[in-house]
Amino acid sequence: MKKIILIVLGVIAFVILIIYISIWSTPAKVESQILVNTDNINTIDFRKQDSVTIAVTTMYEANILKKMIQGEQYRAEWGVPVTVPVVFLDRLKGGLKIIKKGGGHQTQSLRLENPEGVYYTLRSVGKNPEPLVPDFAKTLGIENIITDGISAQHPYGASVAAKLAEKVSILHTHPSLVFVPKQDGLEKYNEEYGNKLYWLEYETESPTNWTDYKNVTEILDTENLQEMKQDLGDKLQIDKEALVRNRLFDLVIGDWDRHAKQWGWVVQKEDGKYKAIPLAGDRDNAFFTLDGLIPTVVSSKNIQPRLRSFEEEIEYIPGLVYPFDRYFLLNTPTEMFIEQAKYIQKNLTDEAIQEALNTWPILIYQLHGKEIKDKMIARRNQLMEYAVAFKEEIDKQGILDEPLKGSEDAKISGGLRECFECR
Repeated sequence: MKKIILIVLGVIAFVILIIYISIWSTPAKVESQILVNTDNINTIDFRKQDSVTIAVTTMYEANILKKMIQGEQYRAEWGVPVTVPVVFLDRLKGGLKIIKKGGGHQTQSLRLENPEGVYYTLRSVGKNPEPLVPDFAKTLGIENIITDGISAQHPYGASVAAKLAEKVSILHTHPSLVFVPKQDGLEKYNEEYGNKLYWLEYETESPTNWTDYKNVTEILDTENLQEMKQDLGDKLQIDKEALVRNRLFDLVIGDWDRHAKQWGWVVQKEDGKYKAIPLAGDRDNAFFTLDGLIPTVVSSKNIQPRLRSFEEEIEYIPGLVYPFDRYFLLNTPTEMFIEQAKYIQKNLTDEAIQEALNTWPILIYQLHGKEIKDKMIARRNQLMEYAVAFKEEIDKQGILDEPLKGSEDAKISGGLRECFECR
């Protein structure tokens, strides 16, 4: 018995040692925002350049051991140079002015406004996961497990997600890759935000309409939509068909991170009534994929049920149902889910998927493009089954017992905190 215990302890110690070796095998020197054929980024006059060739970071380079323990993910994509246009805020969209600094835990962002009052945002492609690292991870020296997890995000997934959304008539924020050099237009954010790669896109809230929809009063975030519902009651409804289509589309592209703060609402007024059309933002987690020993364990449905890897089959639907879904789609007819699944299956053809993926630079597509295409096709083909299971899980989880994320301070009644139609 003592011998068995010693063997088990030896195996555990060996596994821990291997994990620590993989963690410490990160590059000795990490580079970010790597311009090709450029010796000193601070000496270039970028106003004389239309474009630059740039890679995001070498942070996720890994040897065989690290790939085995922490996964392959999209490490290569983060280090591949891409060619993007150089932009200056004073020349862009009629001249953009900074409204405020934004961003979540990982993403640097700036909200911008043009002379017509349309809101845009710059969202960094490179991420800073440091704020997510808990103290215990730093104490144990395992913070790299968390920071390395960003490699599971495809750095250029947002552009393909937008092209795919167009194929199924879903609103998107029109993200485009740009390089923002240091410039006076960045004002006090020049040092922190200059000389980096960004997604430039429309904001998911704006006082001025930028969509092709007519009779739009404004574009709101979810909290303001709830307060509008408080005031207007039954005169305000959401476009449920569009929201169901959006959420089923999320299943196809593997975007598991769809909480309430990542949605805007395009509000139309007609004949004294209002309709709110969903607008998805922040596609950082489209095609999110996990492999390797540690990510596989962490993404178990019993540990992190929401952390779903993009595979050919969706193995755990409950992890993909958010409070957002229960709030807006509780007791929605099954027929609506089936109808929208059929619409996506009809319009998101193999050719449409390939056309969207072809917008990536060839070096990016060659890495995982074919694999991503095959997974999307498999998910699309099974979407009817997933749609029914998704609807059933929403109803099973029921009404909310706490406010939506970002709506904790919303000025709404108790019933309206439980679901959009619970007044």
